[in-house]
Amino acid sequence: MTWLPSDFVHPVHVALPGGGHLRPISGADTELDYPAVMGSRERLWAIYGEAWGWPPATMTFEQDLKDLVRHENEIAAHESFNYAVFDDAGTALLGCVYIDPPEKAGADAEISWWVVDDQVGTDLERALDALVPQWIAEAWPFERPRYVGRDLSWRDWLALPDLA
Repeated sequence: MTWLPSDFVHPVHVALPGGGHLRPISGADTELDYPAVMGSRERLWAIYGEAWGWPPATMTFEQDLKDLVRHENEIAAHESFNYAVFDDAGTALLGCVYIDPPEKAGADAEISWWVVDDQVGTDLERALDALVPQWIAEAWPFERPRYVGRDLSWRDWLALPDLA
């Protein structure tokens, strides 16, 4: 089986209960993404740093733009998906959801997500925590999704064997 069926159409807008929505990220979102990421950089590094080396302390706006354009291209090619979490108006980026092909044995997708520091412990974070597994089960063609950082710690994920 390939990463996704050839006829799969990825969702382009997902409403969050209580307000806000998810949509695929693009380079045009850099003005909102850069302050969201860098404003939560220390916590994000604690989550993703060892596994992804992200976000680096010295990341520039231009590097973030390049990264978001890469994500936009990966989404268009159905290679990987980065969904930004926005407020209702689409004027604030409040987090991201990553849906990636597996790097480690035992899953057919690896999913993780985060919210900006000032949304930790809020209704938005709780809504996202409830929505993501349900959304993946209902809208995506995975049989064994792995929720890294949720059902498996990042440290345990790093210890898994790489796919051959």
